[in-house]
Amino acid sequence: MLRSNTPLLDKVRVPSDLRKLSEAELPQLADELRAETIDAVSMTGGHLGAGLGVVELTVAIHYVFDTPLDRLIWDVGHQTYPHKILTGRRDRIRTLRQAGGLSGFTKRTESRYDPFGAGHSSTSISAGLGIAVASSLNSIERNVIVVIGDGAMSAGMAYEAMNNAGALDARLVVILNDNDMSIAPPTGAMSAYLARLVSSPSYRTLRERVKALSKKLPKFFSEKARRSEEYARGFLTGGTLFEELGFYYIGPIDGHNFDHLLPILKNVRAWAKGPVLVHVVTCKGKGYLPAEISADKYHGVSRFNIITGEQIKKTSNAPSYTKVFASALITEAYHDDRIVAITAAMPGGTGLDVFARHFPERTFDTGIAEQHAVTFAAGLAAEGLKPFVAIYSTFLQRGYDQIIHDVSIQNLPVRFAIDRAGFVGADGSTHAGSFDTGFLTALPGFVVMAAADNLELMHMVRTAAAYDAGPISFRYPRGEGIGVELPQRGEILPIGKGRVLRKGTRVAILSLGTRLNEALAAADELLAAGFSTTVADARFAKPLDEELIMWMTCEHEVLVTIEEGALNGFGAQILQFLASHGLLDHGLKVRTLTFPDLYLSHGTQEKVLSQIGLDREGIVKTVFTMLNHEMIISPRISAMM
Repeated sequence: MLRSNTPLLDKVRVPSDLRKLSEAELPQLADELRAETIDAVSMTGGHLGAGLGVVELTVAIHYVFDTPLDRLIWDVGHQTYPHKILTGRRDRIRTLRQAGGLSGFTKRTESRYDPFGAGHSSTSISAGLGIAVASSLNSIERNVIVVIGDGAMSAGMAYEAMNNAGALDARLVVILNDNDMSIAPPTGAMSAYLARLVSSPSYRTLRERVKALSKKLPKFFSEKARRSEEYARGFLTGGTLFEELGFYYIGPIDGHNFDHLLPILKNVRAWAKGPVLVHVVTCKGKGYLPAEISADKYHGVSRFNIITGEQIKKTSNAPSYTKVFASALITEAYHDDRIVAITAAMPGGTGLDVFARHFPERTFDTGIAEQHAVTFAAGLAAEGLKPFVAIYSTFLQRGYDQIIHDVSIQNLPVRFAIDRAGFVGADGSTHAGSFDTGFLTALPGFVVMAAADNLELMHMVRTAAAYDAGPISFRYPRGEGIGVELPQRGEILPIGKGRVLRKGTRVAILSLGTRLNEALAAADELLAAGFSTTVADARFAKPLDEELIMWMTCEHEVLVTIEEGALNGFGAQILQFLASHGLLDHGLKVRTLTFPDLYLSHGTQEKVLSQIGLDREGIVKTVFTMLNHEMIISPRISAMM
């Protein structure tokens, strides 16, 4: 095929420009789009492999369908960088995940080509169905196209939505992007031929005529005819499961071949009136060898060298919190054969892939099914095992009803290891670990811990392993821990007891979690200004160390709490305790430093936490304001005052 010497991507600012190209030019455009995506992510980092796998599919959808009138919804959004480039955002693509730049996911406020925001998995079919029904009620004729990965299809929500769509007979096109070959066998000419056949108007017309005829037959014969036709197609194409949910199944087809994609999508556009599922098989990381051969297909990467594929990462002498958790859990599992580990499709992200190498029969990956993971753990606990459920804070939200109903009400000793707690950086609001402290402390009998450093995390893993009185959790952030010397094994902490690291007389700072070092640094500043300061690590958001709190409030003029979470968390627990004991009635000055009451946008952890006052300078400024202190002791404090 002849290629143009003129870059085609330069001609395409929005999808209407794309539709001016000939079909013969689309492979070249796809190659240029793939190269642009690789170059951009090499500079910003982000989710690379998923986007590379859907380049041709992205081009084909925008070429065939009339976006943005036709609504295109991407599940999760990891794969949408090529989509962003084609929808008027190419000039900003190198601001991906940077402060003030493009989001790493779809976002309604960013573009009219993003009709629904994402970040979490398996929401797309539900959202697409809602948009399709709303369009019908508003008398707007449009196509609604949903692209969902085979991994996301492990979540029950996807099937709930499909069942509802089938029952409503809604006009909805679901494209199943199968990029792990987990559902379909290898595709070839025969499967492509069958897909084109069953998507063609002639086959569709014949099928409808047969159905109409069968309705005139006695019910027994009609039902037999329907089932025979469905199972015959299911035998050839694998679509029986989706047919049972009410979807017309087409596929599997090669998602990198325009000769397969274009005619099938055109056929679907022409006649689809009810729910249709198009099964597309793609290769994650397609077109970039380092991604294709990588174990995770370069799912999430830092900045990298395009030629070698080598990622550019910050070096640190301290291990990450995730690695410390995994190592500590392995140690505990060697001491107690009742310990088992559960993850919801994130073995690498949570460190349980390492645990699995030591204990493969005691490691369980439920897929993207946090609800199931929590109740599965409850069942294990009910039979005397010690389940550790390792889930990111943002994803644990998806299993909250199960935490209440299946774990907490029954007081089952399930251990929750909450990774990525606090602000996560470039992934932004959809992934911030903001709410776990608040929603867990609301539950009776729950023990809620937060690690201030790697050593404290080791202690909390052992404490959780030893605790059998009910559910217990411990949270820790993304990234490297504080470089402290680590022992072979952690210690068992007394439940509900904090620790005092520095004693003072006038100001008291009570920290929960990893803001402790900032609290200690603030204490140095305050001491230099003449304010003797106590610093304590609460360790527990529930139960509170009431003795420690009573001492801090009675012996100090000012109390400041600090945490990396939403405002209904640890600080709220402290205020409730102080109010119920009348400790606010005698002139005590109290401030709670938390996340502000808004969803934080993406940016570097250090910069964003500084901007919202959860660092040394923020603490010092808060104390000076509380004490009406005017003295300037350093240029830095002068600037922030």
